[in-house]
Amino acid sequence: MARNRASAKAAGARMERMVADYLAAELNNEHIDRQVKTGAADRGDVRGVTIAGHKLAIECKDVHTLALPAWTREAQAEAANLGAVAGVVVHKRRGTQNPGDQWVSMTLADLAKIIRSTNA
Repeated sequence: MARNRASAKAAGARMERMVADYLAAELNNEHIDRQVKTGAADRGDVRGVTIAGHKLAIECKDVHTLALPAWTREAQAEAANLGAVAGVVVHKRRGTQNPGDQWVSMTLADLAKIIRSTNA
């Protein structure tokens, strides 16, 4: 069955919920949850994730075709809107529903920012 706008939105919402619930449980942080939609000043899909006290923007994707350059630019823009140290993309890994098995992508520069923030 082909995906339409409604099914794509539903898949995205499920992915956001799965990521938020997984991180909240794994990090023992009840403040992690799905982000309220903020329109043009999007701040990512999951709120409450921090690294060494610095916010992290998380963009979730559940699509069949990879678009890493566009996704990482989106995550970086969301990080700027949020005042976060960096933005990362969590994207669906086909063949598994296990939240911990999903992919995470970012630029090397964003990884360096994250590491630098933990060493500050």
